[in-house]
Amino acid sequence: MIHLSSDTGDLFEQAFAYAQKQVRKLIEKHPNVYPLSTENGKWIADSPAWTHWGDGFLPGMMWMFAKHSEPDSVERTYWTEQAIKYTTPLEPRKGDRDVHDLGFLFFSSYYRWWRLTGDPAHREIIIEAGKTLATRFKEKGGYLRSFVGDNSIFIDIMMNVGLIFVAARETGDRRLREIAMRHSHTTRRVLVRGDGSTAQEGIFDTDTGEFLKQTTHQGYRGDSCWSRGLAWALYGFTTCYEYSRDPHFLHTAEACADFYITHAPADGVAPWDFNAPMESRMLPDTSAAAICASGLLRLCRLTPDPLKGHLYWSTAVHILRSLCEKHLTKNDPKWEGILRGGVYHVNQGLGVDESVMWGEYYFCEALERVLWN
Repeated sequence: MIHLSSDTGDLFEQAFAYAQKQVRKLIEKHPNVYPLSTENGKWIADSPAWTHWGDGFLPGMMWMFAKHSEPDSVERTYWTEQAIKYTTPLEPRKGDRDVHDLGFLFFSSYYRWWRLTGDPAHREIIIEAGKTLATRFKEKGGYLRSFVGDNSIFIDIMMNVGLIFVAARETGDRRLREIAMRHSHTTRRVLVRGDGSTAQEGIFDTDTGEFLKQTTHQGYRGDSCWSRGLAWALYGFTTCYEYSRDPHFLHTAEACADFYITHAPADGVAPWDFNAPMESRMLPDTSAAAICASGLLRLCRLTPDPLKGHLYWSTAVHILRSLCEKHLTKNDPKWEGILRGGVYHVNQGLGVDESVMWGEYYFCEALERVLWN
């Protein structure tokens, strides 16, 4: 890929440094808390978290900050200690059979710890979490069921199925790989539409495995395109292609990327739902944009088409510039998050135009990828 201009590189480095400042303030003000969203710019220490699906993102940022601090520096020591402190309590979740979110939890935390240190104990935790996630597989229908019920599949699960691919790779377990492959193929068939847009949820007949309908919890309608779900798909199918090399997954990731690029506003920051009414469509979701940018920076290195690769890279850089220039909270010293303009759940009025922890994480990850990978 082409190099960043000096001013863009400086902008991104400053944003990464600002993220460290905000995370440090967060853990000093709210020690041992894993907040998910803000209210009026203040982190909610006891915010509704349902499955606590986002608890890995805060330590995940700490692992990034540790990795990119100077070796043997005070900063490296500080961030490593904090990352271990916030990661270790997540270990019991490796056996949690009640959620589909183990990829969110363990890719951001223990996987980063393992890749940084090579500790075989962390590898075993990742493998066990992947095996646990695989127990959600429904043979009739060929999908990993969501936490909602046996008949439900979520587009979000594409961000988690990679954990099963990793467990399969590390153990040589063909059954695990088959589960990951079948779920991914089912998802592309029932939740990704012909134009590259996506639905959030699909419903099956559990007796026959027949797919019944598309629906949503957090989007505008069942037949609309909730932007965060589209970003999950773009990123998730990219991950699955990287692990499987199945060209169907590459084509699906590219279709989702192309839909995002075609339909996003000029600044690259998507509305919360691409099909919401015009007055509602003015509401952006910076977290969807951050996920998309990070996914595009991964996808651009995998696509065999150099023109597409350049398009995806330059789009990601453009999105990141928009986030840095328009949505960083630098001008509001009372705001506790890094990015404003994130959306958690419009339909429940939760975390709307706020900071959301996954938005913070994928924003930092995208900066990491464009600056150092």
